[in-house]
Amino acid sequence: MRIRRFITNSSGAAAVEFAIVSPLFFIALLSMIAYGIYLSAAHSVQQLAADAARTAVAGLSDTERKTLATDFINRSMIDSTLLDKSKLTLIAQADPGNPNQFTVALTYDASNLPIFNLFTYAMPSNQIKRFATVRVGGI
Repeated sequence: MRIRRFITNSSGAAAVEFAIVSPLFFIALLSMIAYGIYLSAAHSVQQLAADAARTAVAGLSDTERKTLATDFINRSMIDSTLLDKSKLTLIAQADPGNPNQFTVALTYDASNLPIFNLFTYAMPSNQIKRFATVRVGGI
């Protein structure tokens, strides 16, 4: 009689189901948030590279273009919430394959983003590398 009543009792079924499903739900939720932060940082690095390349077009020489790109990066990093200026590396130079193009390449060490502290599976690279190339001297 007691065993039958125990088997048919469903008063704790919701708690058991929640205990089974909730860890998967929270892992999925935290994964989406962490990857969103990573992708937002990657987008910020790409946008920074594109804007620095557009600014560099105004220079008359490669040295002046590099100075313009560096100054732009230094000024625009003040308001960045996801990026740490000390972890950003800039390479601005004429494209070796085509002297009519100027390339701004940025590398960001993203190892301090929360995605790398929370998870240990299928991680993207902790180095975000983006570049932008502009044509020098018009068409």
